[in-house]
Amino acid sequence: MRLRVLLILLAMPAPVYTVDVWGCALRSHSEAGYEQIRDVTIGGIFPVHIWKKSEMPFTEYPKPIMCHEFIERRYRWALSMAFAIDEINRDQTFLPNVSLGFLIYDSCLALERSIRATLWILTGKGAHIPNYRCQNPSRLAATIGDSSSTQSMSMAALLGLYMHPQVSYSASSPLLSDKTQFPSFLRTIPSDTDQARGMAQLVLHFGWTWVGLLSTEDAYGEMGAKIVKEELLRFGSCIAFHEMIPVVPSFKRTQHIIEVVLRSTTNAIVLFSSEPYIQPILEGLVRQNVTGKVWIASEGWSTSPSISKQEFATLLSGSIGFAIYEGKMPGFKKFLLKIHHSTSPDNIFIQQFWEVAFKCQWPNLEYNHTMVNGDIGATRVPCTGAEKLEDYNSPYFGESNLRVSFNVYNAVYSMAYALHDMHSCEPGEGPFANNTCADIWNFKPWQLLHYMKAVRFRNKLGEEMYFDNSGNPPAVYDIVNWHLLANGAIVYMKVGRFDTRALQGQEMYINISDIQWNLQSTEVPRSMCSESCSPGYRKAAQKGQSLCCYDCLPCAEGEISNMTDSINCWPCPSDQWPNEERSECVPKRIEFLSYQEVLGTILTVVAILCSIITTAVLCIFIKYRDTPITKANNQELSLLLLGALVLSFLCSLLFIGNPLPMTCLLRHPAFGITFVFSISCVLAKTIMVVIAFNATKPNSNLKRWLGPRVPLVTVSTCTLLQVLICVSWLLLCPPFPEKNMKLKTGTVIRQCNECSDVAFWCMLAYMFLLATVSFLVAFLARKLPDSFNEAKWITFSMLVFLSVWLSFIPGYLSTQGKDMVAVEVFGIISSSAGLLVCIFFPKCYIILLRPDRNTREQLLGKGMGKNKKKIKAT
Repeated sequence: MRLRVLLILLAMPAPVYTVDVWGCALRSHSEAGYEQIRDVTIGGIFPVHIWKKSEMPFTEYPKPIMCHEFIERRYRWALSMAFAIDEINRDQTFLPNVSLGFLIYDSCLALERSIRATLWILTGKGAHIPNYRCQNPSRLAATIGDSSSTQSMSMAALLGLYMHPQVSYSASSPLLSDKTQFPSFLRTIPSDTDQARGMAQLVLHFGWTWVGLLSTEDAYGEMGAKIVKEELLRFGSCIAFHEMIPVVPSFKRTQHIIEVVLRSTTNAIVLFSSEPYIQPILEGLVRQNVTGKVWIASEGWSTSPSISKQEFATLLSGSIGFAIYEGKMPGFKKFLLKIHHSTSPDNIFIQQFWEVAFKCQWPNLEYNHTMVNGDIGATRVPCTGAEKLEDYNSPYFGESNLRVSFNVYNAVYSMAYALHDMHSCEPGEGPFANNTCADIWNFKPWQLLHYMKAVRFRNKLGEEMYFDNSGNPPAVYDIVNWHLLANGAIVYMKVGRFDTRALQGQEMYINISDIQWNLQSTEVPRSMCSESCSPGYRKAAQKGQSLCCYDCLPCAEGEISNMTDSINCWPCPSDQWPNEERSECVPKRIEFLSYQEVLGTILTVVAILCSIITTAVLCIFIKYRDTPITKANNQELSLLLLGALVLSFLCSLLFIGNPLPMTCLLRHPAFGITFVFSISCVLAKTIMVVIAFNATKPNSNLKRWLGPRVPLVTVSTCTLLQVLICVSWLLLCPPFPEKNMKLKTGTVIRQCNECSDVAFWCMLAYMFLLATVSFLVAFLARKLPDSFNEAKWITFSMLVFLSVWLSFIPGYLSTQGKDMVAVEVFGIISSSAGLLVCIFFPKCYIILLRPDRNTREQLLGKGMGKNKKKIKAT
């Protein structure tokens, strides 16, 4: 930086010395500034004009920089400095017996002129020689300026050598916070670090994750864009493109930037730049009829009159951005109305302002009129000086929209308060060596710098003003929105505020209802490479694309995502399952054959009803136990069989309801043992029928088997084998309840785990074998005499029993969950009902409805008739 300043100094024209009464005088140059010398002088550097670049061939004497266009808004910056000094001088109590003066120089926003202005302020009018001071004994307090960060850095590098205080009103580059390089630099505009972070928060506030970035190739644009980019990336947004706008116009690079913007799909573009450099870009985009994009403006152009022109209205309407905090300067309008060339003949800017304001031309003005403003021509009415400023209507000639001007105002007051503190120092209580004070009539620059760094005051708005350790003020910005009026004009509407003094998380306030977006829409635009992934989906990055460009894939089965734009899906706990949207885990549906559902209720009612009917039959048989038909059908076995059937119907209830450890342990053994007991009784009855008939034959040896021994042994033996199977099962691998979560998606099946499939099928196989034997024996005995013959009914009952259980096996294996249990319960009830109906209902019919047939004679008569025929035949 200092090498750069040295090169500029070497390129300046050589000074010419003359002698005057002060002993030294410097030749005055045409670009010398405007001065009012008082006791203490404040320097000010303002880019009142725009400079016109000229070629430097290095073969001839360098040509002076041509200041081309007079900028009224920037002239007001200089006037705000004069106003603040005038206001302080009129307050006799603020700096008693001390008056402030000023030196104002036009830098034209050119680096060479900024350095020249710095040297002019340090040394005096004319040629510029460092360490020389060829002006009257007025003390130079500090320098205000320049507006650009680049120019201010060069000035700060020079002023820092002398610890000369410098306060900038518009240079916001973060590099200037480095006190190692720029020890005497202060500013009344916040650092771009705060602005860039605030702009990133603004982008994130509206949910824009796909953002374009344009910035200038200077200290202001490069550092600001870097911070914005870092902040956006840190919070998950992506940069669609980042292009640098050249400071020196380049048609090729300008066209490239326009093409990049046209190709991009982003609807939000951050433009971190000063106003002069972006116009070629904007003009090219207007020619391409680009609309519908939101431009996020930095303070460098967010309130620029040269940008908010009607030709850019369609492109830039709806822009939102940061603006320098707007302040109030009471009395400024009255001060401006006093301006006149006759009362301020030394003010080199008044006549130029007059020509711009009243579209006239001074006939004897020395400077070239074409350099005052681009639209000033040779054919203008003469200026008379009688024109009235009260009739001049301009947004930049008054007390409105005071942003940079208010920063200049605060800069002057910060110097004044520092001088006030210096002037108020009591001897022996000073901050310097041996508690000495600085003499306001002969102070050193570093002494004033000490007071300026410590200054703390409240401005006219009652807001506290101070500088932190980096020389920065509190960061306060207005958030402005560009509204398009019906006549095509653009107005800046304040829609929010960014204040770093607020609590963390509350720095930004935005009134969204006041915002007018592009094409006068009130709906917040969207800017994202890919639409957000809803809960239930996860983001899958597209190959070769930015992280913000992704596909939304649904979560896999059994997984959820409960937030927008989730990167991953995660599985639900084992007892839960995703809902239909896969956005949250819900308890899995519990499934078991319950008493409350229709199927469970029906089976329960049928089982209880059948058990009641069986009990009723049992009661009938007990009541009519002395009747012939009861005695003829082995009364004891019938009663045992009926009791077993009652238990069979009731044991089906163990299968209904929530499986419990005890019910799982008992239900299959109870079902297997009671069924085997029932079939054993049937088998014993069939055997007894065969023995009873064959015992009546002459010389039969079967008579000794008549009696209770055979049925008892048959029933006991057959049942005992099933008991052994079930006991072994319970001892070796007892059944237990479990929650089956794999059988059905999203369902927890509460069931009994049989533990041993071998034991289960052995139990069923033995029962099936016993039923088959009973069926075969009954089938062979079906043609025995009717009086003693139950065989045909037993045959039919066993046929029903076997049919039920033969169909049960494939049905049992092909169903799951509660359907499997229902099939088993149905098999138990239907097979038990088959035994009850086929064996006992015919007898109950005779007992209850045909008692005339329930006689010994009826039974024996029918049987004896057949025997007599056989005897005669023999």
